[in-house]
Amino acid sequence: MTTDKNTADWDAGIEVNPVAGHIGAEITGVDLADDLDDAVVAAIRAAVLRWKVVFFRGQKLDHAGHVAFARRFGEPVVLRKRGSASPTEFPEVETTADRLELGGKFGMEHEEWLRRRRHTLLRGWHCDHGARVDPPAATVLRAETVPPYGGDTTWSNLAAAYAGLSAPVREFVDGLRAEHRLGVGYQPRPGDDAYVRHLLDHQVASLHPLVRVHPETGERILYVNGYYVEQIADLSRAESRAVLNLLLEQAVRPEYTVRFRWEPGSVAFWDNRATIHLAPSDNAHLDFPRTMHRVMLAGDVPVGVDGKRSEAITGSAVGRW
Repeated sequence: MTTDKNTADWDAGIEVNPVAGHIGAEITGVDLADDLDDAVVAAIRAAVLRWKVVFFRGQKLDHAGHVAFARRFGEPVVLRKRGSASPTEFPEVETTADRLELGGKFGMEHEEWLRRRRHTLLRGWHCDHGARVDPPAATVLRAETVPPYGGDTTWSNLAAAYAGLSAPVREFVDGLRAEHRLGVGYQPRPGDDAYVRHLLDHQVASLHPLVRVHPETGERILYVNGYYVEQIADLSRAESRAVLNLLLEQAVRPEYTVRFRWEPGSVAFWDNRATIHLAPSDNAHLDFPRTMHRVMLAGDVPVGVDGKRSEAITGSAVGRW
C-alpha cells in the first residue's frame, strides 16, 4: 500500500482509500466491533504507518469494544486522573468532554481557557502528551456526539514535513534537541492565576530530539509542535525562536495536512509519533454537544538521528502514568 491511488488489501477484505496527498486514508469493509483476524489487524497497522492517520465511519463501538480494538495494536494507557465525564469502569477511556471542566477548575469560562492556551495558530498544534519522556505511540479517538457543523480535527505528517526541508536545514536540525514542557504556551491572566500555580506544582518536561527516528518505519520525523516546545537546547532564545518558527511553519504547511469531518460513529486512529494535530476551536461558542472518547497506546522513548534517547527533566518516568 504505497501508491497515492486508491488501494485495497483484498486478502484482509478491507479497502484503504487515501484522502490527501501526504496523509490520511479512509478504511472501509471492516466492523471494528468484530473479533478482527490477524490479517485485518496487520492491514490496518500498515495503513496507519503509511498514511499516519486512518478514518473509519459508521462504527458501533462501545467502551469495551473501543478498548478491545485498541489493544490489538498495543497496550492502552491508564491515566491516573480523568474528569467526571470519563467512564469509571473503563480506566483506559478518556472522554474529551472532561476538558470542558478544566477552565472552571481554574476560574475561567471554557472560551477564555482556550484563548489563553491557544492564542496563536501554531500554539494549538500538538501531539498527545508530548512533554512526557515516553509520549503515546498512537491514539484511537471515537465520536459519540458531534455538532451538525464545525468541530473538525486536522492532522499533519511530520515525516513529510522533514523530507520537505532543504538538505542543509535537515543536516542542521538532525543533531538538535528541544525542551518539551507542559504549559509553555499558556498566556497568564493578570494578577493571581490558579492555572499558573497548578503548572508550577505539576511540572512535566522532557528533552527530545528535534528529529526523531520512527521505531517501526525508520523515517525521520520533524519532532516539533506549538503547544509544548519553546526552546531548542544550546541555542540562544533569539536563535531558538527563529528556528522554531521556521520549523513549525514547515510542519503545518497545508500540503502536509488532512482535515476530517466527524460524524457519530466515526473513528480516527493516528500515529502519535509521526503527526501533530489541531483540535477544533470553531465550536466553543455553539450550543451543540461534542462528546469524544480517546484511548491512547503506550509509547517508547524517542531516539534521535545520533542514537541518543530523550531524557526526562521532570514529572514523568517511562511507563508510569
